[in-house]
Amino acid sequence: MTATPSAPPPSTPRPRLVATDLDGTIVRSDGTISERTLAALDAVEAAGGAVVFVTGRPPRWMDKVAQVTGHHGLAICGNGAVVYDLRAEQIVDTHPMDVTAARKVIALIREHVPDVCFAVETATGFAHEPEYPPLERDLSIVHAVAPAEELLDGPVLKLLARHPSMAPDDFLAVTREAAGAHAEFTHSSKIALVEISALGVSKASTLAWFCTRHGITADEVVAFGDMPNDLPMLGWAGHSYAVANAHPAVLAAVPNHTASNDDDGVAQIIEKLFP
Repeated sequence: MTATPSAPPPSTPRPRLVATDLDGTIVRSDGTISERTLAALDAVEAAGGAVVFVTGRPPRWMDKVAQVTGHHGLAICGNGAVVYDLRAEQIVDTHPMDVTAARKVIALIREHVPDVCFAVETATGFAHEPEYPPLERDLSIVHAVAPAEELLDGPVLKLLARHPSMAPDDFLAVTREAAGAHAEFTHSSKIALVEISALGVSKASTLAWFCTRHGITADEVVAFGDMPNDLPMLGWAGHSYAVANAHPAVLAAVPNHTASNDDDGVAQIIEKLFP
């Protein structure tokens, strides 16, 4: 899918920070990041700007990103639950959900949604219920398989709820209605997989926390994304763009669009901002 990128308004100042999602935004459909995009990100840092990857991925999926991008910079992982140093490849801060809240969320969702199953992301690993189908890349690091209530033995970075047949947007809506008072609900997948974080924790909240620590205002940030889990960040940043392949809700909410992930849409905008 292609699109004509929205040109930054003439008055748009050069941003101090570029915040970009990974999968579906700068990561292409074949799982690579193009040389053009890598060069654009390098140009940001060469000009004195900062690049922060803001992703739903857990830190353990960041090793290839660290290698491709030269082990420099910072990543906000788990939809805001984790701050990860790409240089050292280690977690430097977390914003977890406490066990009591996680138990409440699980109980409320079970009451409202038949056939739901859960997985749990913690700082030390990944665990899931017997019915939950883990991704192949996670099979080697699963540390427990049991009912979710038995897996909650410490702070939760992200709770994952999966349904075998519901449409992704419908599943998000029903789980959010059931337990949205106790946690943050979003999704970034084309399957019925809802990602649940501590109340108040999102890509936007942790990006704002990072920017405050470094004296950067929202108006000095340009952000890029494609899925509903990007919406808080895209709404917070002073300048935001949806890639052409974005979820319909993202395209509707974000007025500025650029070309797709496969057409280097993020690079096209950065090249205009950092000529």
